[in-house]
Amino acid sequence: MNISSLGEEDLNKLSKLLDNSSCGWRQLASAATEHPQFRCSEKELTTCSIQVLDAAGSPARTLLAWLADRGCTLDFLQHYLRRMDHQQALQFLTTAALEQIKITVQPQSQQAPLGSRVVLTCRASGPSGLSYQWFKGKEEILHETGSLPELVLCPLGPAHQGHYICRINHGEKCIFSTWAHIRLLHSAGSSSGCSSMFPVSGLRVSQQPSSQAASEGDVLVLKCRAEANPPPQYEWYHNEMPIPQQKTCSLRIPGVTTEHRGEYRCKVFNLYHEAWSDTATVTIGPSSVTDASWVEVDRGLESQEVQRSTTRSGVNPVQQMACPPPAAKNFYATDKVALLIGNMHYHYHQQLSAPISDVHELTNLLRQMDFKVVSLLDLNCQEMKSAVSEFLLLLDKGVYGLLYFAGHGYENYGNSFMVPIDAPASYTSKHCLCVQNILTRMQEKKTGLNVFLLDMCRKRNPNDGLIVQPGTLKVTANIVFGYATCVDAEAYEVKREDVSNGIFISFLKRHVCEDEKVTVMLDKVAEDMGRCAITRGRQALELRSNLSERRSLTDRILPLDSSASDSARNLQWAIAHVLPESRSLSFDCGVKVQLGFAAEFSNIMVIYTRILEKPAEIDSCSAQLTDFPQEVDIDLKKSNQETLFEAGCLLLIKEELPSVEEHSLYTRIRSLQRLKTDLAFTVCLHYTYSNMDEEVVERLPVTVGKPLVSKLNLHEPRTSSSCSATLGSSLDSFSCPESSSLASVDSPSNTWPHYGDTGSAVSLSDSLTFSRGANLPEESDSPGELDSHQPLTASKSLPQSQLNEISYKFSDMYNLHSL
Repeated sequence: MNISSLGEEDLNKLSKLLDNSSCGWRQLASAATEHPQFRCSEKELTTCSIQVLDAAGSPARTLLAWLADRGCTLDFLQHYLRRMDHQQALQFLTTAALEQIKITVQPQSQQAPLGSRVVLTCRASGPSGLSYQWFKGKEEILHETGSLPELVLCPLGPAHQGHYICRINHGEKCIFSTWAHIRLLHSAGSSSGCSSMFPVSGLRVSQQPSSQAASEGDVLVLKCRAEANPPPQYEWYHNEMPIPQQKTCSLRIPGVTTEHRGEYRCKVFNLYHEAWSDTATVTIGPSSVTDASWVEVDRGLESQEVQRSTTRSGVNPVQQMACPPPAAKNFYATDKVALLIGNMHYHYHQQLSAPISDVHELTNLLRQMDFKVVSLLDLNCQEMKSAVSEFLLLLDKGVYGLLYFAGHGYENYGNSFMVPIDAPASYTSKHCLCVQNILTRMQEKKTGLNVFLLDMCRKRNPNDGLIVQPGTLKVTANIVFGYATCVDAEAYEVKREDVSNGIFISFLKRHVCEDEKVTVMLDKVAEDMGRCAITRGRQALELRSNLSERRSLTDRILPLDSSASDSARNLQWAIAHVLPESRSLSFDCGVKVQLGFAAEFSNIMVIYTRILEKPAEIDSCSAQLTDFPQEVDIDLKKSNQETLFEAGCLLLIKEELPSVEEHSLYTRIRSLQRLKTDLAFTVCLHYTYSNMDEEVVERLPVTVGKPLVSKLNLHEPRTSSSCSATLGSSLDSFSCPESSSLASVDSPSNTWPHYGDTGSAVSLSDSLTFSRGANLPEESDSPGELDSHQPLTASKSLPQSQLNEISYKFSDMYNLHSL
């Protein structure tokens, strides 16, 4: 139980006991340093000490609040008080903690006939780890149900008569229930001469609850009836947990949400018998509430009430409410944009394995739903800030914006921070990006939906005592946060031989393409994670949302008329995601070499070379690449390899080439976002003549411009006066009519470009003529494609089995440590 579970009055009393210099809050702070997460910095201690300057201030109260925020429990606090030998505070805390345990169900006295089954029930609420002990008189009951909330006496015999009591324990603390008296009920012919007041009959369930499908906001009603004498009592259970205050034959839940779906059963019982109903399964779908009437009461400074109603003109309000609701709305997006960032190769922190495959898989799935996806790996702080700025340029009224981050992270005081790869060992908020600040900037664009999927740890950062104050959020009812783990917990990845996967994406990819409200879809992901043995008790998805409409990631795109500036910005982004043209290189010896390009991510490109023609007198030849600029990242040991796997590329497979050719060499280029000039390198042709043993080398310099995201110059800081460092003179060289439909060359396709055998390529101008919202190359696009529903399937790009086919081991789990 957290310190915050104590009432305000108890916390103030405890603070008074600790507000002294001899054995007080400073000694408590010193004792708490044995656990790093509770260690206070000098700045924090100074903040505590200056509270004495305020008449109502309390240094101890401030310290206790910080300890509570960092997850300090009452048990930890008692341990620290024992180390300080502060007996008065320890005694007070023990008493206060004991008061937190409340008995919610007391055992009841019962009469039952010989051989029947009697159940005594005692339940308590309070801190986790409560244990139960049953006693008959002064003797502890040691059989198997004697340590459970329900004590079962069956078959009932004379030895069971007597008084029973239950003790609830929590550590060294305990409380007792009331006494319950069990009496043996004799039949009419017994020697005691006693008879029962009513004849005893059986118990039969006459009406079973039925399975139902309801919508969010509906009223759920389940009924169960039984025939018994004495009359039966009812208890309803949801997913095997009792439902408080539901003790009648009819279960009624107004305004259901997705948390109410699951299995329901009713326990029917009297003094002599007990029976269970059949299981009723309840599914909760999208909301059926659309345009319900409402009244807004505006209470100003002078308490004047102004009422506004949605009642249609000329229609009686009662008649309007009696009319059936209109059909559910079809929601549309004016565009859909996603920024996916995966950080793996940290300079001063643990290296991660899963972000590369997680970003890749989510990219493919989002493209199937017509998202413009920008996928970036291994960004430093400046590059992350610039990428977010460019992402915001694509947002506008009605646009769906999605931000996914996989990497190290932390959460302080309710704010989430994404850690870039160049963050120092003891990083703080100034070295990271605050997600809530990004949300504020997204709201300025009047977006239709804002989705944040954060696949990172949410432990507190002890190095960061600063409370960041993000901008004021607007009430837009369109925000969804999907956290891979809960507060003060860690996220995990599963290490595989080929490609690692994060736990979150392993479950998300099952449901993300479903035509469900975003929150309903994420609820399904959370339920799947809860049923998996490897995640239970370690990682649980947390959903935070104020989404009021049934908006889904699969909603269609219905673009608005674009202004010239909108088209220009979209075209600028499209240009920044175009690959270099394939080309044919001719060498003096008569050999022709094809130079081709493929995008693995928005900032990672693969270059391949293959021999198109060679004279008959040349026995063997190969074209290798060298002399790359220092800004880009190339593993020289894996360059010019015969397979993609040897080149370090796990996510592009050779079968995706338009035509499979032998003797192609592959080189993988990373960190294109750091390229400051045109990409230039040398093609070295190594060949031997049939009548010579000596190898001949010809060199040919090649310049391919600034490929993919390198055109955006993410390495340059953005200024407040200019949204983009690249939206300058480069946009003055062309004009876009308002009717232009440009804007949909999204982040690069994960298939190889379709270059012909002659080495020709689609020109830059041709490659930009895409229909808005589509994510397909021009040659595979068709006018009616967006109007037809195509089944959405999971990506087939990764050579992995489905999650339920994987035999997980705890030794496979790698912690995405944030500190």
